Amino acid sequence: MSLRTPTIALAAFAAGVLLTLAWQREARHPALSVNGPPAVAATSATAAPASASTTASDADTGETDAWPEDAPTPEQVIYAQPGLLDEALASLGPRVPGKPNLYLVAFAGDGAEDVFRNEAEYAARLFVRRFGSTAHALVLENHPATLERRPLASWSNLEAALDGLARTMDPAQDILVLYLTSHGSEDHTLLVDLDPLPLDQLDADGLAGMLRKRPFRWKVVVVNACYSGGFIPALRGPGTLVLTAARADRSSFGCGSDADVTYFGRAWLIDALNRSNDFIAAFHQAQAEIAGWERQQNLTPSEPQIAIGAGIADQLAQWRRAAANGAPLPFAPAPLRMTRAGASR
Repeated sequence: MSLRTPTIALAAFAAGVLLTLAWQREARHPALSVNGPPAVAATSATAAPASASTTASDADTGETDAWPEDAPTPEQVIYAQPGLLDEALASLGPRVPGKPNLYLVAFAGDGAEDVFRNEAEYAARLFVRRFGSTAHALVLENHPATLERRPLASWSNLEAALDGLARTMDPAQDILVLYLTSHGSEDHTLLVDLDPLPLDQLDADGLAGMLRKRPFRWKVVVVNACYSGGFIPALRGPGTLVLTAARADRSSFGCGSDADVTYFGRAWLIDALNRSNDFIAAFHQAQAEIAGWERQQNLTPSEPQIAIGAGIADQLAQWRRAAANGAPLPFAPAPLRMTRAGASR
């Protein structure tokens, strides 16, 4: 059953969201405590983590500042969403005819930590620069730094983005890649949050229903969050590759005030996809790399999961034959927020 609910009274709903999220952040992992996230070298695509990590559901660390003073008002931000999304869709490179094209939607759900924005921005740069003209990328993100530049990572914007891509893509050939990064809960719901906006949460059944309503034959869905393995039963099926950062009953690692990227984002995006454009082989490399980091730091294994639907591996192989395989792209965190006067904050 979808967790989406209509907004009846904006102020009351926003207050309820704030109270609920505060409770979730307090209660999600009361018994698990580790020292800090892995160190990620900003100029290297292959360096290993050096210290333990917080869980990806511990949202009390590394929070971004509240609504910036120089930003548009929440109402203005909501009003601007259709225009921002139209601009993002219009900025996609032209489809290469006669070949499978790949369309990435990177969704950074929680605006309280920089790590999710970092991953979404990096994924978009990586796909376009490394994989060439048959790869296209669109970013939806919740972050105070990009209120006037990026469409929000919201349920409504995700649906609208998918509708826009459905009009652009060739459903017989092209592959949708959906990369979702946020905190995850034990009931298999992704945190979608940018206070004080009353954003609907995104659960496994809601996401699966959203995709079923649209004509995407070939899909890669990557869910990078705690308990993300719980998304597999709803999402798996013919033509679909599902990758998750953890088992249905396990935490994943790597967010927090000292982290620039999660363990899974580090291992799959930065390390593996900089060496190969084979998503399945990259997953297995990332799976082994994460297991090694977790053993070194005595963490309960997250056990990333994979489900390969009929036909998707062959379709991805066809895309690889036409795709570029450019130089590795070094990782760097997204830049600091800037005021309208141009000074860093």
